[in-house]
Amino acid sequence: MQRPALVLVTPALADANNGNWQTARRWAGMLAGHYRVQLRDRWDGLAADHAGPGAADAALMIALHARRSAASILAWKTTHPDRPLVLVLTGTDLYRDIDADADAQRSLALADRLVVLNDCGPQRLAPALRAKTTVILQSARALQPATQRPRRHLRALMVGHLREEKSPATFFAAVRRLAARTDLRFDHIGAALDPALADQARALQAECPHYRWLGALPHAATRRRIRDAQLLVHPSRMEGGAHVVTEALVSGTPVLASRIDGNLGLLGEDYGGLFDWGDDAALAALIERARDDAAMLPALRAQCAERAARFEPARERDHLLRLLADLTGAPNTPGEPRP
Repeated sequence: MQRPALVLVTPALADANNGNWQTARRWAGMLAGHYRVQLRDRWDGLAADHAGPGAADAALMIALHARRSAASILAWKTTHPDRPLVLVLTGTDLYRDIDADADAQRSLALADRLVVLNDCGPQRLAPALRAKTTVILQSARALQPATQRPRRHLRALMVGHLREEKSPATFFAAVRRLAARTDLRFDHIGAALDPALADQARALQAECPHYRWLGALPHAATRRRIRDAQLLVHPSRMEGGAHVVTEALVSGTPVLASRIDGNLGLLGEDYGGLFDWGDDAALAALIERARDDAAMLPALRAQCAERAARFEPARERDHLLRLLADLTGAPNTPGEPRP
């Protein structure tokens, strides 16, 4: 029996090197044994010779981002009103766009099922929308934890493009507060999406030699740096469910994160490495404590280890396949690809 076709629409492809692309890439791989996956940045309902083999007869669409994929979502439901549509809500969707953007709100209404990427996500939606919402936590392949982290200093790493939503200014201010601590090192991975923030990063690098802005790095290199750091710092203002947090958890690297729903929904409300969003003084104090209090890092690692099993690839794949099987009536069991 031929595998059904599926269109996976993401506004960000490989050149964006961001969370949306990582989700789309990973899901395409997980679904490839069960569906003929068309990975695209848009879908306009034109003929198969334009859309690509398998796109015209696709059984369903998965779309990432309610606002940025709104045109594709509308085209799909206009062309195929009886075929399922799964909408994956990103951080800017869930915590900004659905409040005021008409295109994003229309996408919510058109979707047959909604997916959120953290446990707190459904609370952000109206009760009628929660009824069609599923939580699927993003996974990451486990890396062997670093066995020889440096002892002469503590290295804290931020992974996030230079854009306001990631709150790099909070990290910058915390670094300045700790400028006198020669036993602390700060690395920052992320592309210069906001020129003003890039200028701030360059100025900080010149002012504080213990801070390095490394720019955008390939995913594999970024993962190795997450694994080798003593701390991942994640100060974002809004997140749907940050994949870099997942990657830190499965690599044994403790996280210091802003107390926002997207982080609480991954780490838990009782996690010991939380600080209020924008509070650079609290972040600096946590970093100092991680260096000075011998019990802190082991305690955070233990909390991370308790949650790591929730982010295993097999678990994410099975949740995703069950969702699609419910929508399409496909008889395949998660983990058992069709021939």
